[in-house]
Amino acid sequence: MRLYLIRHPQPDIAKGICYGATDLPVAADEINRVLVNLDAQLPPRAPVFSSVLQRCALLAEQIASRGESGPVSLDARLVEMNFGCWEMHSWEQIARAEIDAWAEDLVDYQPGGGENVYQVAQRVTHFLNDLQQSDIEEAIIVCHAGTIRLLSAYSPTLSLRDIALQAAATPHQITYGGVVIIDC
Repeated sequence: MRLYLIRHPQPDIAKGICYGATDLPVAADEINRVLVNLDAQLPPRAPVFSSVLQRCALLAEQIASRGESGPVSLDARLVEMNFGCWEMHSWEQIARAEIDAWAEDLVDYQPGGGENVYQVAQRVTHFLNDLQQSDIEEAIIVCHAGTIRLLSAYSPTLSLRDIALQAAATPHQITYGGVVIIDC
């Protein structure tokens, strides 16, 4: 199965703000900018799956309407990590000791009392397992950088903890609207 993993367009928010699971809007011109770059990269008939957050769902709807993929399948398991009380605070406002604690325990620490990477890996892996049970040969998935890193780290030979650790340790280099193609 080939997956076309697309990071959502840049949300309408100031730089330096922690916003994981917060549902943020995206400007229409930003969605259009991303679509121009995606048109030639995506298969026209592949089903489209998306995080339920509007920064993903709005782009997914546009992608689906341009092809023959049918309606978008929204799935809450694709949502970015919930950073609890860190959400909507600047990274500079978050206590350095808390960020250091997370850096020391990338898999199990719950930033801001929200989710930890292991919990996110559980739900993302459940989504992927369900998708692999279908007869789909390729799929377009509009989601988040953290979700993309987890899907990219997936291997049936790795434990869930190892997948979470590999994803957490992978540097974040996925651009807004960027596409990562993986074969499962």
